[in-house]
Amino acid sequence: MELDTGATAWMLMSASLVLLMTPGLALFYGGMTRSKSVLNMMMMSFGAMAVIGVVYVLWGWSMSYGGSVGGIVGNPFEQFGLSGAIYDAQGTFLIDDYGVPTVVGVAFQVTFAIITTALISGAIADRTKFSTWMVFVALWVTLAYFPMAHMVWGGGLLSGDGPFASIATPVDFAGGTVVHINAGVAGLVLALVIGKRKGFGKVPMKPHSLPLTMLGAALLWFGWFGFNAGSAFTADGVAGLAWVNTTSASAAAVLGWLVTEKIRDGHATSLGAASGVVAGLVAITPAAGSLSPVGSLGLGVLAGVLCALAVGLKYRLGYDDSLDVVGVHLVGGLVGTLAIGFLSTSTGLLYGGGAAQLVVQIIIAVVAMLFSGVITAIIATVLKAVMGWRVGEDVEVAGIDQAEHGESAYEALGVGRFSSDTSVGGAVRTTTEAKA
Repeated sequence: MELDTGATAWMLMSASLVLLMTPGLALFYGGMTRSKSVLNMMMMSFGAMAVIGVVYVLWGWSMSYGGSVGGIVGNPFEQFGLSGAIYDAQGTFLIDDYGVPTVVGVAFQVTFAIITTALISGAIADRTKFSTWMVFVALWVTLAYFPMAHMVWGGGLLSGDGPFASIATPVDFAGGTVVHINAGVAGLVLALVIGKRKGFGKVPMKPHSLPLTMLGAALLWFGWFGFNAGSAFTADGVAGLAWVNTTSASAAAVLGWLVTEKIRDGHATSLGAASGVVAGLVAITPAAGSLSPVGSLGLGVLAGVLCALAVGLKYRLGYDDSLDVVGVHLVGGLVGTLAIGFLSTSTGLLYGGGAAQLVVQIIIAVVAMLFSGVITAIIATVLKAVMGWRVGEDVEVAGIDQAEHGESAYEALGVGRFSSDTSVGGAVRTTTEAKA
């Protein structure tokens, strides 16, 4: 295969866009936490970038795309340290079927592993030891993310080469199962294992900086075009369709979220707009190459409404998902993954394709939830016993930033240095919603 410089340039740009998403997530999550914990929250994203940037080169690529072991994971030793993944025997760069050097594929895929793991941190804000989080990142990306990427994108059990393809070819264009369901279930499990923040459900827990959150949402929105359109793996019509569908779904989701807020709470909020953007982006991620733009509008509205309603479930069910990883990423990922069965223009039920696509989408979603849930529960329980997850109660009240990092985000205001900033909680939404 000859080098396609246009496709290569597009994939390098896409990789850069997706990498930008994790600092964007740090801002998005950081603005939603308490002022005395914002640095810790942002450090969890940057820590994920550091750890995964190392382990992906060593064994992550090989575990994701190496020779299959039982259809579950790639052989970690086959291309350890990217040996044999970049050059052929003559020392020439290997080129994939799209005319793009394999090393560019490595660059693109490592950014997916980073953002997926960083997403989980939002479920455990304001109460988690940074050291335990860093160890969790290395274990979870190795035991949960890499196998899931292999099963879906590397020719494993949940791919078009797996056993369920006899029903219909499973579709996950850019990460409904691998990224969002995987991270959403992991966030739920960690929230249950670690437990609630002090005062959860009793005291309104409001974001400390909505401008930071909206800036983070804007960077996520911008970077997501690399996430989705880049998953076409070349600069072609499919990339263009994914770009338009991504815009359509995210815009419609903002409207769906804001209308839901207005009816329920009487206000359309900036936090709702930022959250609606992300909900729409999550939902369209697995479906970006399969839907029409009009179908994407419908999916976006549905995701905006359902995710806006889902974020209140934590108060009713009693789990403390601090920044709504479950309500946005798990629910949005499920909505998008299952919607393919209805709205795919080639195989969807509403386009005369029958129920086969919907059945296989349900199967891969359930398998992804079970796999992620079990692996995360094992890792979380072991780390709880060995290292402990929670900071001390006095640290949680005074603020994690000083205790864990020796810094405060707003030094001039004394926030985090003194215990006067004793508001309980991290992010969230409204007092009305807390009572819902």
